[in-house]
Amino acid sequence: MVQEESISALDITDFPIDDHCVGSKWTVDNEDQLAKLIAIVVMGQAVQAAHIIGELLPAIPAFTNDALQAEAIIKFTVQEVSQTPRIGYPRFQRDGLIFEIISWIAAKQVAGDKCFLKDPHISATSQGLDGIMIELTDDGSEISKSTIFEDKCTINPREMFRDNVIPGFIDRHSNTRSAELISAAATLIQLSGATDLEAMAMVNKVLDNNCRQYRAGFALTSDFDNEDAQKALFKGYEKITDINQDQRIGACLIVDDQLRDWFDTMAYKIISCIQQFDGGQA
Repeated sequence: MVQEESISALDITDFPIDDHCVGSKWTVDNEDQLAKLIAIVVMGQAVQAAHIIGELLPAIPAFTNDALQAEAIIKFTVQEVSQTPRIGYPRFQRDGLIFEIISWIAAKQVAGDKCFLKDPHISATSQGLDGIMIELTDDGSEISKSTIFEDKCTINPREMFRDNVIPGFIDRHSNTRSAELISAAATLIQLSGATDLEAMAMVNKVLDNNCRQYRAGFALTSDFDNEDAQKALFKGYEKITDINQDQRIGACLIVDDQLRDWFDTMAYKIISCIQQFDGGQA
C-alpha cells in the first residue's frame, strides 16, 4: 500500500527548553505544500491559505493572473543592487519574508477555532509588528490569551535574541507600544463576528500580561537541534518578568542545509509554483 503524502506543510513538536521557557520545533513535512502556501499568501490570499491549512486541502490559489504572478515573483528574486524598475530584493529581506510566512503557517496549523492571527506581511520591506494571535473564550466574550511574535532569519541568532528580541519583548511587556497591539487585536476580534463596540469593550485585555505569551521564532540549521544549543540560544528569556514558563516560547524552524542555501532553494521552488499556477489551478 502506497502511503499518502502529508498535506500538512510543517511537522510541529512542542517541548520544554529550561525552567524559563518552552520550545516549538518546526520541520518541513511537505515541501511542495509549504512553497505553494507561501506563494498564495504573497499573492494577497492569506484567507485562502488559512482555509487550506484548516481543512488540510491541496494548496491552490483562489485566483491569479499574469500581473499578480509577476509581482509575487519579484518578492522572491534576489536583487542586491538598487535599480529601477525593481526586479527583486536583497537576500536577507527575501529570506525574512519567507520565514515570517512560515511562522504564520506554523501558528495556523495549531490554532484552534477561537484563535485569530494577524496576516503576515506580503512585502519584503514591511516593518512593524511581526505577528499577533488572540484566543477568545469559548463563548467569544473575552480574550483568554494573546501571543506576540518576533520572527528572525539571521546567521547570528544568539546575538539577535539577546540584543534585539528580548529588548523588544520587554518594551511590549511594559506596554510602551500599546496602540499598535490594541489596533491589531481589535481587528482580529472583529473576525469572530463581534461588533465594533463589542470589540472595543474586549480589546483592553490584550494589555494584560497575565494572559500574554511571547514567541521568538528563528530559522536555524541542524546544529541547533539539540537541548544544549536550544538552552544557549534562549538564555535570558526570564528577563521578561512575572510570567510563567509556558508564556515564553522559543520556536525554531530546523533545516538540513546551510541557512542561506536552504532559503535559496525554497525561493526557487516558490517561484516555480507561482509560474505553474493557472487561473486557480496548480
